[in-house]
Amino acid sequence: MVIGILSYRPVSRQVTKEESMLKKAAVALGHKARVFRASRCQLVYDGLGERVLYNGKKFPKIDVLIPRASIVSNVDIRLSLVKQFQLMNVPVVNEYMSIAKAKNKLRTQQILHSLGLPTLRTVVIENYTTLSDAIDKVGGAPVILKDPFGSYGSGVIIAESKRAARSVLDAIWCNGYSHKIMMVQEYVEESGGRDTRVFVIGDKAIAAMERSAQAEEFRSNVELGGVTSAVEVSDEYAQIAVKSAKALGLEVAGVDIIETKDGPAVLEVNGNPGFKALEEITGVDVATPIIEHALNKVAGEV
Repeated sequence: MVIGILSYRPVSRQVTKEESMLKKAAVALGHKARVFRASRCQLVYDGLGERVLYNGKKFPKIDVLIPRASIVSNVDIRLSLVKQFQLMNVPVVNEYMSIAKAKNKLRTQQILHSLGLPTLRTVVIENYTTLSDAIDKVGGAPVILKDPFGSYGSGVIIAESKRAARSVLDAIWCNGYSHKIMMVQEYVEESGGRDTRVFVIGDKAIAAMERSAQAEEFRSNVELGGVTSAVEVSDEYAQIAVKSAKALGLEVAGVDIIETKDGPAVLEVNGNPGFKALEEITGVDVATPIIEHALNKVAGEV
């Protein structure tokens, strides 16, 4: 089979390590694989059926597509390319709507909370007048202020007091911010800046790593220097992670879980999870089961 890997990286930059690992895994399994650049695709609507051109020519035949949607702005518009392949009846892992839900932290919160999955206390605000009450409702300062569309740790801010929270919002909202919506979320001091990334493929949690924030940093993201270590996936964490991924319709996901005094809670669900660090830390092959899942989808087995 021919496996397409859709990279959203700028053409001026090399493909990611994960994209190269997926290609290598596909070839090792006896299949062909190619990395395509999203910016070189053109969507065509001319009454002749949904089509995608690549560098102005007919898109090469592929049997399945794995998008690597590393995008943080204009998400819905840019994901239209993924939807186009679905309209062309190309199996896609993950699909458009699932990625879009995961990219929107507010939508993720809504879905998980409505299904009774454990999440952190959160209040969504659109103006200053409700800020003080929102902080009280999530347990008081310090609090986390979270942009619903942030990624890789960006758009996540800690405010040590109500006055600091007001100052932060003033700086953000008065600086040409594209939307005035902010998630006010409880700060879990007892976690010590640690959380667990559980990697889910299909119905299984295949590996996990603990991430710890560096000194003077509260975010544990690897991109921000978070220190990682391999951990065993407990049954409880595995169930939470798989249910969270399924709630968003994700076939491949990275689910971040934080331990609170009341038990584990989902911090975030990533529909475009990196796995280079996870493979290095745990020794678990992640790329191969992603390719195998994609092949099983083509065969109608998932």
